[in-house]
Amino acid sequence: MPHYQGQMSSKLPNMGSSIFSTMTQLANKNSALNLAQGFPDFSPDKELIKLCKKYFNGKNHQYAPMAGIPELRNTISRLAEHWYTQKYDPATEITIVPGATAGIYAALTALVKENDEVIIFEPNYDCYVPAIRLQGAKPVYVTLQHPEYKIDWDHVKRLVNFKTKAIIINTPNNPTSTLFSAEDMRHLAELTKNTDIWILSDEVYEHILFDGYEHQSVARYPRLAERSIIACSLGKTLHTTGWKLGYLLGPENLMTEIRKVYQYMIFSANTPLQMAINEYLETYEDRINLASLYGQKRDYFLQKIKKSRFKVLPCKGTYFALLDFSKISNEDDFEFAKKLTEQHKIASNPTSVFYRNKINNHALRFCFAKEEKTLKAAAEILCQV
Repeated sequence: MPHYQGQMSSKLPNMGSSIFSTMTQLANKNSALNLAQGFPDFSPDKELIKLCKKYFNGKNHQYAPMAGIPELRNTISRLAEHWYTQKYDPATEITIVPGATAGIYAALTALVKENDEVIIFEPNYDCYVPAIRLQGAKPVYVTLQHPEYKIDWDHVKRLVNFKTKAIIINTPNNPTSTLFSAEDMRHLAELTKNTDIWILSDEVYEHILFDGYEHQSVARYPRLAERSIIACSLGKTLHTTGWKLGYLLGPENLMTEIRKVYQYMIFSANTPLQMAINEYLETYEDRINLASLYGQKRDYFLQKIKKSRFKVLPCKGTYFALLDFSKISNEDDFEFAKKLTEQHKIASNPTSVFYRNKINNHALRFCFAKEEKTLKAAAEILCQV
């Protein structure tokens, strides 16, 4: 195999494989139940599959318009207004992207410049920091207060300065399963008032909230909506993470800049899938009842592990549960997660990897977006640990 002989310096010298890839590989190697990576192990609605077959057997196999097919953007505009009372112009304020991660990267590439600062809340999803650093910008961290993962807004206010370009929020939050409240949104609006700070709001779990909580999208708040880009996931909503389809919502002046970048990254997303999803959303909108679906799965899983030695941390949204193992072991959470995978045949995610300083709160993240038989088998294992 030829080897490059020239000098090369890495743009991401401290970044290796993601924890999701690492734990999934470990799970596969050990034939373990994989509750580490966030994906359902059940199929999407059969009607959606039928629509996919219809459009894949049709004639629409060439590039979609860069911003997405107009029909899907129109449908998303209607739904966003229905859900959050905020009107987004489908022509200029909605862009269909191949997964929310691609949309987040496009937004940060377009709107963050060298030496800018971007405030993020940790523990945080792992795609934010690399995207910030690749722009030559600096991530500024706010550590959420374990175990409730609350925000100290006075601390956030002290971090804002003339270099602050953006704030990234994620609600419902991965990995903590917590939510931004209306009070949090008011703090955010007040903090950014009369500034040039824009907000990147990762809302891919927007429909997965429990116990009567309502999703506090930035779209609900006019002062926030006018400065925010929202990243959403059709994959999360329709149980089709492997299709990699999502969308961005935001004001025209921001979206214009993002589209300039996006057109040279990927240009457009899968055409027949966009068409199938559009018809599905138009016809079967009432089937998007994720709170009920995942609420039942959460309750089933947590009931089944009630007699285990794990302590369940608050789970208000997403399809993840954090389990505290401090009564079982004082080990580093990565080592404990590795042991569970290798010896007990169940894979989870250590939460320390979502912190810059690898803070060990003795908590593991388990995905419960699984069939009942999978959750039952997982619970039986955990009760034996």
